[in-house]
Formats: sequence, C-alpha cells, structure tokens
Amino acid sequence: MKVDIHSLGVFSHLAREGSHHAADSLSQLTGIDIYVDVTNITLLSQADLRESFADEEFVGIQIGFEGQFEGETVLVFQRDNIGALLEYLLPDSSTGDGIDDFAKSGVKEVGNIMMSGFIDGWADHLETAIDMTPPTYVEQTGTEVLPTQVLEDDEEVFLFESRLETVDRDINFFIYMFPEHGAMTELMALHHESEAETIPVDKLSVFNQMTKQGAKGAAENITAMTGVETDVDVSRLSFVPIEDAPNHVGNERFAGVVIGFEGMPSGYLLILFDESSARSVAGTMLPVEPSSEGLSEMEQSAIEELGNIMTSGFIDGWANVLQTSIDHTPPQFVHDMGSAIVSPVVGRLGQTQDFAFMIDSTVRTANEQFSCELYALPDEQELKRALETLDIDRADQTTVDADQYF
Repeated sequence: MKVDIHSLGVFSHLAREGSHHAADSLSQLTGIDIYVDVTNITLLSQADLRESFADEEFVGIQIGFEGQFEGETVLVFQRDNIGALLEYLLPDSSTGDGIDDFAKSGVKEVGNIMMSGFIDGWADHLETAIDMTPPTYVEQTGTEVLPTQVLEDDEEVFLFESRLETVDRDINFFIYMFPEHGAMTELMALHHESEAETIPVDKLSVFNQMTKQGAKGAAENITAMTGVETDVDVSRLSFVPIEDAPNHVGNERFAGVVIGFEGMPSGYLLILFDESSARSVAGTMLPVEPSSEGLSEMEQSAIEELGNIMTSGFIDGWANVLQTSIDHTPPQFVHDMGSAIVSPVVGRLGQTQDFAFMIDSTVRTANEQFSCELYALPDEQELKRALETLDIDRADQTTVDADQYF
C-alpha cells in the first residue's frame, strides 16, 4: 500500500469537516459553543497506541460503518467531563455513584446523532451510502474503550483523531476513526493523483520506528549528561494541516530549544520541557540551586547545551539509516506557550507546503522528575525523497554511541 500525500490531504479535510458536523450537532442539542481543536491522521504502533490512551477513563460509544468505506469509530468523553455534559442534556440524570441507565441512554443518543454527522460527510464526498451499526455504550479505561478488532491487528494503526472542546474547556471529547486496511487502500487508489506524490506505507512505518529509536538516542544523551535514567514513553507520526500544528502542541508554557536541521531530510526539531521539568533538568546539570524566579541565564544555557546533545542523538540515527549527512543549527532557546513556539516554524514551512508530517515523542524519567516533548517537522518534499532512498534492511542501524558526544 502506498500513501498518496494528496489523498491524505483529502482525508484530513473530510475528517475535519466531519468533526465540525459532529460539533454542530452537539451545539444544537446543548446550546453551548463547541469548536474543533485538532484533527490529524496518525500512524503508530500497537504499543504506542496503548501508551497514548494510558489509564485515562472514558465514557462514550462505538459505532461501526460499512459500504465503500469500512471501519470503526469511537466517540469518547473523559470520565471527569461527563457530568458537565449531562447537566446540559439530562439534568435529572445521575453520575454520582456511577452513570445511571437514563444517562447511558442519553450518551448513546447524543453519540449517535454526532457520529451520523461525522460519517455522512464521508458518504457525501464519496457519493455512496455508508451504513452505521447501532451505537454501543462504553465506559472503560485506556485502550479498552476501543473496538477489540483494532487491538487485535498486528500491523501499525492508521488513526484519524479529532479533539473537540467547549469554549470554556469544561468539556472536551475525542473522535477516533480506524478505517479497515483494505478500504483505506481502495480510497488511496481512488484519490491518487501522481506517483511522484506517493510514499510506501512500509517505509513510513520504518521511519516511524527510526523516529522512536532517535528519541531513545536523545533520551540516552539526557541520561549521560544528567545521570538520570530516562526512556521514551510514546512516539507517533501524524499528518496534520500545517495551520493546525500549533494547536497540536497546545497552550501550556514550555522552555526548550528550536533547532533547524539540514540535509536529507531537512526541517526543524523542537525540544520542549514544561516549566517545572526545565528547572529540574537544569538543576541536575548545575552546581547551584535553581532560580526561584524564572530561568536564569545559566539555566537557559544548560538547556541549550542539553538540547544540542539531544538533537545529535536524535538525528544521527536517521543519518546512519539513510546513509547521508544531516547537520543542525545551534540551539535557539525559547520560553513561551507551545503554540507560540511552533507558529514561526509553521510559518516558514507553510510557504511551500499545506500539510506537515509531525513527529511527536515523549521522553520522561521513571520517577516523573522531568519529562520533555520532541517535535520534529521535516520538509515534506525532502522527507519524501529521503524515504525513496530508504533501505528498509538498514532500519536497525539507528544506534548511536552516546559516549562520542562527551
């Protein structure tokens, strides 16, 4: 199977439009304003899928769909949010000691109406009928909220994901769509425009694995510099509209570095620590007590140095597999909201591309002393050229000896 960049763009647009239909349906039912925060298409392993959902508690529905396009959808609310939703819909329902049958029926009805809007958009675009199964109520933890057939698949998963929120953010919820592999292949062929715009899925999968290994290289370099054991929590490769990339990172304040890399591929790497983690990791590298008021110049310098070493661990693994040279610029210290940090990068990439392959890895310590997010945004065309030359048999050649940097 080959992934056509144009097709991914069409699918991303359809998923976003479907999410808007779902949001409008809920707005009409509740009278509250709801907006679509993020829509992306993600390729991730089963292990990372499970890690992404972790131990989060969800309430929602599962609905299957079949026809020219087949698969499974899940609409879920975080368990802590369901009470606020039901106050708008069913003020007489109960969520105190558990969700009563009246409330469960309400969740199913709301979910069914919302997902009808989501699926109908796909049917209209494909000019075909897509049938939906009756909604199944789910109240589970982590990936147990997902259909069993999704978890039984040994292959990496294509996940269409939309995050929606109320304006005051007291309710947020998620729409997940898992298209059946054969149906996805047929749709790719239907919207295929140019062989020059295609990327084999097996190479995308290998690149996803390379990215996780690169993140592990960065984590090993953190350990070498700080003496604190770290590991990669989750890694995913997402395809997002370029203008949505800042929302993907969110509005939490981060301190970290932005680094450009040049070669094949070229692009940008962002290494971002939440403010508490930034102080903690800088404290492990400095012989003085951390500053109580913001980050001192010494702490900023320490984070820049760490970012430089982490970047080498991250991209040198890529260079080994691709048998190429990838250079990187000196680190630029940043301290701002995540979306504000990403926006200038998006502005530069957006001059030549409408979508971005966004690579997201989380590195954290076992004792939660600190964690950081790694976001890589490669140039779309150069990533495609890099994958064209990728020798899948070299996928295990990402290992880089951390000692060479010290």
